[in-house]
Order: sequence, then C-alpha cells, then structure tokens
Amino acid sequence: MSAAIGGPVTARGRDDPGHGRGRWLILLTGMVAMTAGCTFQYGLGYLIPALRRDGLSLELAGLLVAAPTAGLLLTLVAWGAAADRWGERLVLGSGLALAGGVLLAASAVRGTAALGACLLLAGAAGASVYAASGRLILGWFAGHERGLAMGIRQSAQPLGVAVAALTLPSLAAHGRAVPLVFLGVFCLAAAALVAITVRDPPRPTARAGERRGSPYREPMLWRIHAASALLVVPQFTVATFALAYLVDARGWPAAQAGRVLAAAALCGAAGRLAAGYWSDRAGSRMGPMRILAVATGLIVAGVAAGAAARSPLAVAALLVAAVAVVSTNGLAFTAVAEQAGSSWAGRALGIQNTGQNAFAAATPPVIAAAIGSAGYPAVFAVVAFLPFAAAALVPVAAERRATARPAGTMTPTG
Repeated sequence: MSAAIGGPVTARGRDDPGHGRGRWLILLTGMVAMTAGCTFQYGLGYLIPALRRDGLSLELAGLLVAAPTAGLLLTLVAWGAAADRWGERLVLGSGLALAGGVLLAASAVRGTAALGACLLLAGAAGASVYAASGRLILGWFAGHERGLAMGIRQSAQPLGVAVAALTLPSLAAHGRAVPLVFLGVFCLAAAALVAITVRDPPRPTARAGERRGSPYREPMLWRIHAASALLVVPQFTVATFALAYLVDARGWPAAQAGRVLAAAALCGAAGRLAAGYWSDRAGSRMGPMRILAVATGLIVAGVAAGAAARSPLAVAALLVAAVAVVSTNGLAFTAVAEQAGSSWAGRALGIQNTGQNAFAAATPPVIAAAIGSAGYPAVFAVVAFLPFAAAALVPVAAERRATARPAGTMTPTG
C-alpha cells in the first residue's frame, strides 16, 4: 500500500535480521491465539442441537451462543487501548489465560443463567486477541505484504469455526461440560504459546510531515466500520444456523453436517488468504472488498432461492456462502490498521471489532426468532440485501484520495 495508508513500503521486512523468519513465527502464534478465541466465541452454534436436547428453545440457545460475542463488546476498545500503551504480548497472553480459566469454570456450573454469565465473561477476556494480534502485523510487516499477513491472521476466524465444527458436536455427546473443558484448555495452551514466542514490535518514532491527531476526523474509517458491520450479519447467519438448517430442514445427522461445514470453513480461511494476496498485488484493500461484498450478496440470494424451492442446490449454495461470507474480513482489518497508524491502531481495531461484534451478538437471537416466525428462505432473502448495502459504503474513492497524499500515518517497522 501507499505511504498515505501504511507508510512507505521498503524491503526491510524481508532483509532485516530482527524482522526475518521470527516475524512469521509471531504471526503464526497470533493466528493460533486468535483461533483459540474464535473457537469458543464464534463456534458455539455447533452446540445448538445439544442445547436443544437439554430442553432449551432455539431462541434461548441463540442467546447463549451470542453471550461470548456480547462480552466482547464490553472490553474491545479497552483491550485496544491497553495494547497501544503496554504492548501486544501482555494483552494477548493475559486475556487468553483469563478466558481459559473462565471456560473451565463454566464446565462446572449448573443452570442456564450461570452458563450465560460465564460465557459473557469469557468473551470479555478473549477480546484481547482482536486488538493485539492486529497490531503485531502492523508492526512487523511492511505494506506490500500486510494484506497477506492480515489474511493469515484473519483466517483464524473460519479456522476456529472449523475446529468447533469438527469437535463440539461429538464432544457434546458426552455432556455439556466436555466441550467447555476442551475450549478452556485450548485457550490456556494458546496463552502459553504467546508467552514463549511473541515479541512486541519496536515502536516507530514520529516523523516530520506525519499526520497527527485522531484519524476519525475523516469519514473513511467510519465507512469501513459501517460496511464491515453489515457484512457480519450474513457471516454469522451462516456460521450459526448452517448446521441447524442442515439438521432441521434437510435431515442431516449433526456430526456429518459438522464435518462438511468444517471443510467449508477451511475453504473460507483459504479465501481470506487469497483476498489478502489480491489486495497486496492490487495496491488496494477497498476495491477487492467491494467486489467480494457484491459476490456475497448474490450467493446468499442463491441460498434463499434454493431453500424456497426445497432444492438440493440450496446445500451447495450454502457451502459456497460459508466461504464467501468470511472473505472480506481481513481486507477491512488491514485497511483500518493502516489508516489509523501505529499510535491509534489498537483503539481503531477495538472500535472495528466493537461494531462488528455488536451486530454479531444481535444476529443469533434475532435470526433465530425470524426463522421461527418466517422460515429459513425468507430470512436468507432478507440477509442477502445487506452485502449490497455494505458494497455501497466501501470507501473506494476515499482510498484513492488517501493514496495520493504524500504524508503517511506511520512508518512501518517491518
């Protein structure tokens, strides 16, 4: 990317001894940390059939699934500010360790309210992974490779969903406590890996001509936040209710549906890598994001049409949608971090995540109620409109103007 967004692109990220292969290990650790967080924050939809077997309604199960995401909203900006001030390693490790401990405690509680409270607290603690792991990329990678690096980092979300799809339905057959113990141990192991391998990037010094003050004085970041929030709804509709649709409407066994959706989630992770690489080569984050948003809307509309016709093609379209709905996420996070610059990146990523997770927290209970009253085809049809609205908000022209400015928001350290 240009100097205006991410600072001048140099070869230092490849050649400097302090920024060589070690930065890829740090990136891998950040991805593992985020995968651990995403597995419990976004993968609990795969426990819905088990929760319903325990006597919970779809609406109440949807509230439990949304509890970790609601917890994120309480602490995302605070974790981002902490990362800006005290560094990424401390924030990542402490948040994951706390989340793991709370999940282990959740495995022993009785009652729906107590379980929901534990999941809320775990989500609040696990929010640390979103602010800190993004800052690591901004600090260790140069602009010409940040899209790919952020795509690798953001592949953690579909990877986390894939881990949940592969493990939670089977573990839930042994009782509700078993999957919660697994999720807690996963977070604790990731926290230990962070403590061993992660190094905070050096803090860049301000240079003459750099833009000072809040990046929110201009509308570009606000438009990225708004578009990203709208794109969350189809993402979480598919992630939360694809399994329920295949089981309830198509008659699939839960374990078989989980395995198929896990494969789709892995393809979604690869899609994020491809989108990041595309943005690096194109020199733009927003152009690819707009194209992918339009494609997502068309694919979700295809799911709605297939579901309404009770066609087997609905299943194929749903699997393609599971890949498409996650494709834009890394592009938005890369653009936010680059536009905000080093001194604001943690807070900006916290704000980005807050907006996204506000919509993510609302999506499961609202969509569950809508499915109960209107059915899957109608809900998919309504959800299909949101990616088109997001595409209209994506600030492609503003990105071009930012690229033309000579002064940058930061100097890259990698």
